Parts: sequence; structure tokens; C-alpha cells
Amino acid sequence: MSWIVTGMGAVASIGGSVEEIFDSLVAGRSGLGPLRGYDREKFRARVAYEIDDRPAPGVDEPLRATRWLEQAVAAAAADAGLGDDLSSVPVLVGTTLRELRSVELSWRDGIPFDAADLHFGTMLRRRFGAADTHTVANACSASLYALAMGADLLEAGAADTVVVAGVDTITESTYGLLDRCYPEAPDRVRPFDRARRGMLQGEGAVAVVLRREADGPGTAPRVHARVRGVAVNCDAYHPSAPDAKSIAAAVQEAHRRAGVRPADIDLVMLHGTGTPLNDEAESTALGSVFAGLDVSPYMTAIKSMTGHTAGASGLHSLVAAVDVLRTGTVPPTVYLDDPVEAVAGFRLVRGAAERPDGPMRLAQIDSFGFGGLNAVAVVESMGAGHE
Repeated sequence: MSWIVTGMGAVASIGGSVEEIFDSLVAGRSGLGPLRGYDREKFRARVAYEIDDRPAPGVDEPLRATRWLEQAVAAAAADAGLGDDLSSVPVLVGTTLRELRSVELSWRDGIPFDAADLHFGTMLRRRFGAADTHTVANACSASLYALAMGADLLEAGAADTVVVAGVDTITESTYGLLDRCYPEAPDRVRPFDRARRGMLQGEGAVAVVLRREADGPGTAPRVHARVRGVAVNCDAYHPSAPDAKSIAAAVQEAHRRAGVRPADIDLVMLHGTGTPLNDEAESTALGSVFAGLDVSPYMTAIKSMTGHTAGASGLHSLVAAVDVLRTGTVPPTVYLDDPVEAVAGFRLVRGAAERPDGPMRLAQIDSFGFGGLNAVAVVESMGAGHE
């Protein structure tokens, strides 16, 4: 069984819509900037990929993640012709930190908020009438785990349409924790580069509307892409370090579910966090999966421009992949100046966007999280070629 994407919406540091984000990615435009909401003197890194929507520099406010989620879901629902009525549509939200920043502001600064708003379901019910909402807190692979759950609901006949979303914001406590993890403070996200220093957080939200392909697009004016398969596993190999064998197994299972071979994949949206262990495990896994091919798929890592949007990152990559397949243009991995030896055989796009000569039909999306939470999706273009 396959599923169709009939609506998309997104917000990130590099744009307030799917179109703006993809334009920024193609242009190689990064959302990196100085910390806006915190006292920079408390940290070594002092930079991040934040959404610039606070009332003033150094002034923070609660429920920003909820605001972005509402924006992304509203855009996806409108794109799919659903309007603001999601009363009969399950909404699945993948996240890592939820509204932890709101809790920090309440505890430290006494900034009030309604405790009921800690649950994204409160906003979803108030704005969209959503009665069936679920939060998937599976670290950085959360939104692709939510995608797998949404596909399961459709396949089981428990729903005709689902909204799958992801959202995360940077919290001061988590930024401080990561700031102490690396020998040198990261200055930017440099996936697979010898000068990488570690991961930096990004902010954003993203949502897609999914339906069974056999049911057709419903009220949607168009279909963006086909989801051919989603695979997940959890190896609990280590609290934070990934396992290359488990990643390879997730990729192979996604291919099996999608009914494709490694040689069929035209594009890989890399997890690409810019940390030594993640980069090493992902490159080892992909090297084994795509071994024997004369030329690898095109590969890119958008966290170099969006930062690591955590629970939203998998769907951010999926939405970008849909636009790559639609336009035939692959965004570059910026800041990748001196690739590590492990990716020497990969067709990594860097420097500037590339437009392959032939059509791009199939994309693989990688998303991995702490605790061995691995998720991989395969999506297919609905068209026959480039725009």
C-alpha cells in the first residue's frame, strides 16, 4: 500500500512557508545567527538557528512552539482543501522538547501560561476542532515515527486522512547541556566535514496531510508526492551514540516496504548532524547499503542551513525532498568544504545547488535519534520529470 501527500506546511529559521524554505535551501541560505533569547555570556557557542519572532532581543515568551505548529498545520490543511475543520482527522505530532521552554520561563521568570497549553492537543482542539491528537516524543526521529503511525492508521482503516506534524524549539537548559558536550564550541553545523565540531539546534514546525492513494486526493487540488514506505527500529544500543548496523537495517526495511532497490534511489536526504559519531554511523550504513553501485544517489544535508530541528527534522527533510523531486533541483550541503574520507564515494551536493540531467523519482529520508530511534522513509514523485 502507498499513501499520498495532499498538503504541506512548514516554518523554520530560513522561511515561514514551504516555498520560502525551499528557496532558501536552493540558494544555500543559512538561518545561523547569534543567540536571541538568552544571555549569550552563559554559553560558549552563542549561535543557533532560531526563528526571529520574539518581541525584542533578549526577551522571550512562552508557547512559541505551539504557535509554529498551528501555522504549519493550518498551511497543510489549507493546501489539502481541509480548511480549519479537523474534527474527524487524527493529528499526530512528533517532538523532542514540546513546550519545555514555556516551563523554563514560568519557573525562572514567573511568566504565566495555562498548564493545559503544555499539551499541543489543547491548541489543536481550540483552533481546528481536532478531537483525536497524539504526541510522539521519540527524540530527533519523532516526526518520521509519527509518519509511520499515520500510515498504520490509514492502512488499518482507522482513518481516511491524517495530519502528521513535527515541532521543536530551542530551550535554554538543552542548549546549555549540548554546549558542554563538545571539546570545542560549534560555530555552525558542518555535516561530514573534517572541521565539524558538533550539532547546533534549530527551530521550526512542519506538517503534511496523508491519505491512502486508493482513496484519491479527496478535497485537495493536487497531490505532492507518494509515500512508498516508512521503516522504524529502536536498538537501544547506547543512550546517545548511533549504531551503523541498525541504521542500515532501517534503510533496507524502508526499501523493502517501498518495493525498491538501492539502485532505484535518486536522492538521499541525510540526517547529517555534523557530530563525529552520527556522521560516521550514517556514512558507514549508507556505504554498506549502496555498495556495488557505479554511482551513489545524490545526497544532501539540510541541517547545515536549518540547524537540527530535532523532532521536526525528519519531516522537514521529507518536505524538502518532495520539492527536490518536483523541481529536479538538489540543494547543497553548505559549510562542507573538506569532506571526511568516509563519504569519498558519495555524490554529495555541495557548494551550489545541482540540477541533474535526468528526472528524479525516488528519495530516501534519514532520521535518527538518541537511544537508537531510527526512522527512514521513501517518497516518490508524482510527475514524470522536472518542471
